[in-house]
Amino acid sequence: MPTPKKQDWRDRLHEIIYEADTPEGKLFDVILLIAIIASIILVMLESIKHIDQRWHSVLDAGEWIITILFSLEYIARIICVRKPMKYVTSFYGVIDLLSTIPKYLSLIIAGTHALVALRALRLLRVFRILKLARFLGASNYLINALKASRAKILVFLFAVMILAVIFGTIMYLVEGEENGFSNIPKSVYWCIVTLTTVGFGDIAPVTPLGQFIATIIMILGYGIIAVPTGIVASEYTSQTNSSKGQKPNDAALNPMSSVQLNSQSCPNCLADNHKDGAEYCYNCGYKLSND
Repeated sequence: MPTPKKQDWRDRLHEIIYEADTPEGKLFDVILLIAIIASIILVMLESIKHIDQRWHSVLDAGEWIITILFSLEYIARIICVRKPMKYVTSFYGVIDLLSTIPKYLSLIIAGTHALVALRALRLLRVFRILKLARFLGASNYLINALKASRAKILVFLFAVMILAVIFGTIMYLVEGEENGFSNIPKSVYWCIVTLTTVGFGDIAPVTPLGQFIATIIMILGYGIIAVPTGIVASEYTSQTNSSKGQKPNDAALNPMSSVQLNSQSCPNCLADNHKDGAEYCYNCGYKLSND
């Protein structure tokens, strides 16, 4: 019986950092998320003046410790992949870099340390830990529905803008400068705010005719909100209905359509969401580590 090949240290490190199916990988990701949350809390506390005045040195030291740990983690992520630039230019790679450099930039440019709040984006990794990635396939339906309905929505928005200009001009003529409608652009702004049912209250009609027109605009606002929702909902239903006719072989071409996925990441191309028990990457054919 052949002796199993000993796992390379880079493969082992990759398994811990990029995957969440092993106890070590889960522990690493949980610690990482705790560090991210702690870092965000530190930045928030530092923005509160009376807390910062009393605990500035402690908060700053804590932030530097976390930044150094993130820097080491970023370097480790680059080292343990076969194609480092694949990670560096990936979505998570860019986010990891942007979440690390602000503290270093603060040594040169004052105030930029607050940008470490970008680390909140790294919390997206929780999808991998909780294995929620398998449910992200449903988001493809929503994206496709939005793409399919973009022309209808653009036409609808154009019609809304025309209505806003028309009603805004009418309100300018009815109310006049003495009631706050000093010019047409400001009146159009009021109309848009009213149509979207936001209602800031900085401008309000005073005359009976103006209030009557405002009532019509507010009622129209509720109908306007429902229209794009109906367009997208209709397209979404079409997307889900068409997916029911998908052939079994299509699931192999689209790993997101399978429910038996894991968090295993390819060391070569960083593709994830492989099927349970897969020996080779579905994207590049690289041999996966299943030790």
